[in-house]
Amino acid sequence: MLVVMKSHATAEQIAAVCAQIERLGLRPHPLPGAQRTAIGITGNQGEIDHSSLSELSGVTDVIRVSKPYKLVSRYVKEDDTIIHFPGTDITVGGRDLMIIAGPCSVETREQAYRTADAVASAGAQFFRGGAYKPRTSPYAFQGLGEEALLILSEIRERTGMRIVTEAIDQDALDLVADYADVIQIGARNMQNYSLLRAAGRKRKPVLLKRGMSATLEELLMAAEYIMSEGNYEVILCERGIRTFADHTRNTLDLSVVPAAQQLSHLPIVVDPSHGTGKRDKVLSMARAAVACGADGLIVEVHDQPDRALSDGAQSLYPEQFAQLMREARQIAAIVGRSLPGNARGQVAAQEEPVNA
Repeated sequence: MLVVMKSHATAEQIAAVCAQIERLGLRPHPLPGAQRTAIGITGNQGEIDHSSLSELSGVTDVIRVSKPYKLVSRYVKEDDTIIHFPGTDITVGGRDLMIIAGPCSVETREQAYRTADAVASAGAQFFRGGAYKPRTSPYAFQGLGEEALLILSEIRERTGMRIVTEAIDQDALDLVADYADVIQIGARNMQNYSLLRAAGRKRKPVLLKRGMSATLEELLMAAEYIMSEGNYEVILCERGIRTFADHTRNTLDLSVVPAAQQLSHLPIVVDPSHGTGKRDKVLSMARAAVACGADGLIVEVHDQPDRALSDGAQSLYPEQFAQLMREARQIAAIVGRSLPGNARGQVAAQEEPVNA
C-alpha cells in the first residue's frame, strides 16, 4: 500500500499520516521526492481500510502496490535516490559516479597504505578492503578482522576516502558498522535474510551485491528486506552471475543496469573485477559499465597483485587503475555524468592532459 501526499503537504500532515498507519498496527516508510512525499506501508497481511487514510489532511491518493517489492520500486518513489555522506560533498546516485577501489583483502598495513595512496591519487572517493573474507576453502586467508578495520579507519584519516567493507555475519556486522562508511553485503549473503534485516537496522548505507545466480527480482527483494527495517540508503551492485561461459570467472550482466533503473529508484554500481575475474578484461568492462549508465564502479586494485592473498588475478596494478579513471572520466562526460574524485584525485586530474 502507498499513501501519496499532496505536493504542498506539510511535515505535520505527513507525521499525522504516519501516526495513523502505526495506530493500524502497520509500519510507515516516508520517502520524500522532488515533487511529493510518498509513504510506503509494510506489515499488512490483507487489505487496509483506505478511508482511514485517504480522508486525512494532505493526502491525495492511496494506492495498492501489486509488486512483491514495494519500497525499492520506482512506482513508490519516482525520483532517483541520492545518498549523501555527512561532512563531505560525496553523493551516490546523482550526476557524480561512485568510484570504489582497493584490494580484495587488507593483508598488512603497508600493503593497504600503498594501495590506498595510489587509488586516492587517481581520484577514487571510496576505499574497499576486506576485513572478513568468505572463502570457498576454509584453509584460505579469511581476513584480519578488527585489525583490518583499524587499518581502514587510519586510511580514511590519511586519504579522505570513505570506507567500504563487507560484513559476513551478524557478529561482524556490528564491528563493520562501527568502522565503515558503507556496509557491504556480498553475493554469498544476498539471501541471508536475517543479516539483511540486521543491516536494515543500522543507519549506514548498504552496498548489496547480486547473488551468483540471482534474478533481478530476487536482488530487488533482498534490497526490500533492508529497506523494510527503515534503512533506505541501499546501493545495488552487479558483480556477474554464473552461466555456462568459461572464458571469464562470471558473466557480467550489464543489461541489468538499465533494467534495474527502470524498476527501482536505488543507485546501481558495477563490479568488473568479480564480473570477469581476469585483469585484462576489467578495463574494457569498466568502460562499458560507465557507458551503459551505471552509477559507479567497484574495482579491485593491489600494489603487488602477484603476491595478493586473494583475487590477485583480477586485481589491477595502480597504473592500470589510473588509466581506467582517465578513460572513465571521458566516457562519463559523454553520458552526462562526472567523476569528481577526492581532493588528491582532483589535483592529479587537473595536472594530466585530457587525452593522456
